[in-house]
Amino acid sequence: MKGLFVSPSPHRATNMSTAKIMLMVIIALLPSAAAGCIFFGPRAAAVLAVCVISCVVFEALSRIVMKREQTVSDLSAIVTGLLLGMNLPATIPFYIAVIGSFIAIVIVKQLFGGIGQNFANPAIAARIVLMLSFTPQMSNWVKPYWYSNAVDAETSATPLAAQWLNYTENGSSFKMAPFTLSEMFWGETGGCIGETCAAMLILGGLFLIITKVISAATPVAFIGSFALLTFIYTGSLTETAYDVLAGGLLIGAFFMATDYATTPITTKGKIIFGIGCGLITFIIRTFGSFPEGVSFSILLMNLLTPYIDRLTKTSPFGAKKPVKAEKN
Repeated sequence: MKGLFVSPSPHRATNMSTAKIMLMVIIALLPSAAAGCIFFGPRAAAVLAVCVISCVVFEALSRIVMKREQTVSDLSAIVTGLLLGMNLPATIPFYIAVIGSFIAIVIVKQLFGGIGQNFANPAIAARIVLMLSFTPQMSNWVKPYWYSNAVDAETSATPLAAQWLNYTENGSSFKMAPFTLSEMFWGETGGCIGETCAAMLILGGLFLIITKVISAATPVAFIGSFALLTFIYTGSLTETAYDVLAGGLLIGAFFMATDYATTPITTKGKIIFGIGCGLITFIIRTFGSFPEGVSFSILLMNLLTPYIDRLTKTSPFGAKKPVKAEKN
């Protein structure tokens, strides 16, 4: 029969390339990045620029040193730099941002073969290393830019940090919460550059889901499982909403737990991955010594991704189970 060819999957052609996917992610991140620059001033914009430029430079240099094909044009380094910068406080020294970029691109990504070969999300891994290595600098939060009339930014606790301190000192995690839900939804709180404005993060996440760049399975499972566990534990819808809007839950669920290379392939696997992230985040936030747990939860589930893929893999259409040989 003429015109019949046998080839490996995928069989459905598409014009969606890696560069186009990364461009869509960049577009989705821009609203929350812009909000962070508005809230925390020019210093936040400078941190984002340092991270993006450093990641691009390290990507180019590492490919040259390793004598591999140049991959800067796929825009993945820009996405990593933008995500890393959005997960840092605006007061972070520039040299620490550069160190984080080096860890993300060279150590986590390129030493494992480049895009698609890394075992963990580069921005997540870099943030965790920086949190453990430069804890004071990574915990120096400031109020939104217009809240302080002084030349220097006024320090402030994040919603989660304030909540955690209230719990450890007064035995109450929510009654003394210093921020309203409205302030947290619009980003008028202390925190990392790109994690405070829930409205813009949700907008960017919905954009990626509607354009089918990401599946809704992981974000819904992540946020939903965490919210359910929090409600069961606290019995309060208000506190549940507070915890969902606080910290890096939304940026993690929409932009980092959906990374193609480090998360499961099947829909069932994505749901398992999201539920695992929600469970670990809840445990760390509720019972751990860290007020935040999103980064650790995603990294731990990244390590389990190969096992989840193996557990949820689908059989080829028309495949038959092998017949076991009968024993004599």
